[in-house]
Amino acid sequence: MNQNMNKKKQIVIVGLGKTGFSCVRYFVEHGYDKDSIAVIDSRDNPPYLGQLKQKYPEITLSLGSLASPLLDTADEIVVSPGITVSEPVFAAGLERGVSMIGDVELLVRVAKAPIVAITGSNGKSTVTTLVGEMAKLAGIKVKVGGNLGTPVLDLLDDSAELYVLELSSFQLETTHSLRAAAATVLNVTADHLDRYGSFVDYYAAKWRIYDDCRIAVINRDDPESYEGAQLPLSAEKIISFGLQPPDSNNSFGYREGYLYHGKERLLAANELKIKGACQVSNALAALALGYAVDLPLAAMLSALQQFHGLPHRCQLVLEINGVIWYNDSKGTNIGATQAAIEGLGADVTGNRSNGKLILIAGGLGKNADFSVLRLPVARYVKTLIVIGHDASLIEQALTGCCKIQQASSMHDAVVMAASEALVGDVVLFSPACASYDMFNDFEHRGEVFMEEVRSLSLVVV
Repeated sequence: MNQNMNKKKQIVIVGLGKTGFSCVRYFVEHGYDKDSIAVIDSRDNPPYLGQLKQKYPEITLSLGSLASPLLDTADEIVVSPGITVSEPVFAAGLERGVSMIGDVELLVRVAKAPIVAITGSNGKSTVTTLVGEMAKLAGIKVKVGGNLGTPVLDLLDDSAELYVLELSSFQLETTHSLRAAAATVLNVTADHLDRYGSFVDYYAAKWRIYDDCRIAVINRDDPESYEGAQLPLSAEKIISFGLQPPDSNNSFGYREGYLYHGKERLLAANELKIKGACQVSNALAALALGYAVDLPLAAMLSALQQFHGLPHRCQLVLEINGVIWYNDSKGTNIGATQAAIEGLGADVTGNRSNGKLILIAGGLGKNADFSVLRLPVARYVKTLIVIGHDASLIEQALTGCCKIQQASSMHDAVVMAASEALVGDVVLFSPACASYDMFNDFEHRGEVFMEEVRSLSLVVV
């Protein structure tokens, strides 16, 4: 741990969710005076209020608004990922040079082990988990978390040999000294336009992951994920991955049904339990990152062969009377849904006689341009069922591509899908939207969908 940290300075933590509470615990456990720590939250009853009062009753609290006088005396402001530093209440602090950081910055200041850092619009949870499994099979003491689930500060361990972190653009906004051993932006598609002023701002937040990294891992298939990041100026080495054959010994790729590293054939794609082109790309990205930090090839290939995928990410639910149902509730943006449609659509038309997709989508669209989905929907989807807050916007954007129906609930959407599906078809729930209009989060949404499918099976089988 950095022994030069000033433990008397005034720390203000903004947000009392899971991340904010982990920050409080971090400062207390690292010797900061409790009277120098304060917490602000715009909510009157934030999620971790009870835990804070019980465990740290001395901590100063300001609830109900972010506009708190506590900000006026802060030496450092720790901002939770859900809150943007462009909020007007932070303007005065920024003007007087107050440090605005997040939990990831706190971790990288003191972490002793190298860090593999992963971001992207889609696939980052899968790739993060895969790299973690590769390290575990290699016998390495690895800590895996971040945006994936476990707050990064809860991962801190002096005995750790490697950190594998999934980082969102929100987290990267407040991270200034990451210096990852290996870093990647897997892909960039339109998302969070309700927070960012433009695509360029969103890209720029993602590209921060490459700042002063040792090895940059880039996606050859997605130039927007790295162009503009000035990689040659900050990375010692660049390794690439993509679904085309490798173009050098520093690249991973795909050819004639096999994953390759340079000219070396590694693994048949049909040995992967995760299916579809997007999952092959995820596997190649994990291999490239593992290679960058010297993970043994045998452990990496074994992890790929054993990996069944993550819940709510093109997750097989059931096959009912010749119709397969998939839960892709984690498809919270149009890029994720496009990848799911194209991956499963190609598999359906290629392997299931005359099969087509029935797509269930909808929720909070975050100002997304749903017309981007017109081509894959027209190609693979025979019926689109829209639900949620922005159902009408999706219908307007995709009118003419296929048959479209609106449902008022998840139950109705599943019943409609069942009535449309024929033997050989696939029903895909991939919302292309956030979940908060109808559900607690994407996990809750996925569980409700799967429960409705299971209930349907009891009726029709």
